[in-house]
Amino acid sequence: MKLKLNTIAGGFIGLLSIVLIGCSTPKDVTYFQDTDTNTIIQTSQAQPIRVRPDDKLSIVVQAKDPAVAALFNLPVYSTRIANNTPYNGTNSKLLSYGGQTAEGIALYTVNDKGDIDFPVLGTIHIGGMTRSEVAAFIKGELEGRELVKNPTVLVEFLNVGVTVLGEVEDPGRYDVNKDHFTVLDAIGLAGDLQITGERTNVKVLRTGDGKIETYKIDLTDASQMASSPGFYLQQGDVVYVEPNKMKKRSTTTNGNNAMNASFWVTVGSLLTSVVTTLAVFIKK
Repeated sequence: MKLKLNTIAGGFIGLLSIVLIGCSTPKDVTYFQDTDTNTIIQTSQAQPIRVRPDDKLSIVVQAKDPAVAALFNLPVYSTRIANNTPYNGTNSKLLSYGGQTAEGIALYTVNDKGDIDFPVLGTIHIGGMTRSEVAAFIKGELEGRELVKNPTVLVEFLNVGVTVLGEVEDPGRYDVNKDHFTVLDAIGLAGDLQITGERTNVKVLRTGDGKIETYKIDLTDASQMASSPGFYLQQGDVVYVEPNKMKKRSTTTNGNNAMNASFWVTVGSLLTSVVTTLAVFIKK
């Protein structure tokens, strides 16, 4: 009888352990677990958005004499409204720099050599430049050739965006609305990760030079995240949040998930049986 009681008690303890494991608090849910109030994290070198082939830009020259400035501005043929809604491919919307409404935009499309055809100046090479570098270069050309005195050159990217896929609240393509755009910015625009998202293995896919590079981002480790080459995003990057183990198990045929309803019904039945059996043996 003592042996039977020990066997039953051991089974009860094992079953209880399984239940407690199922109820334990997940360790990979909280972001930035290696930080506290006074933590200072060094990031990788900031990577600004740079001009690439097929990019579309708005370049506007302003001067004291509007008639002179007009010589260096393309005729307006497109109007788009600035907002922060996702790009959907058919009803294109964008958020311009500074939050200003982008109405009456004259588009320059960068060719495969990184060049654009600019009024009066002709073909100019801007590939690889940042917004501020493009503005400074054009201003320098206008002043250097004594075409415009003290011009102001405004440059904006119009089609630069990143795509966020996977276990986020609102997956889709999002316009980049600042010069330095991080993976956290992208996740924030997508409404943050769902509870079923794998926080320790967020992937950033980057296409360039005929290849795709993949970077791993661990959102629970701020040091690793900030030092990753994928922390600062570039136009065309894809951020993918894969499902965690719980979500993957839930997609199997029988829903092999320790937290589903059928599991708890089974546990309840087993506990009831164990308690009833123990009570019978104790009475004997």
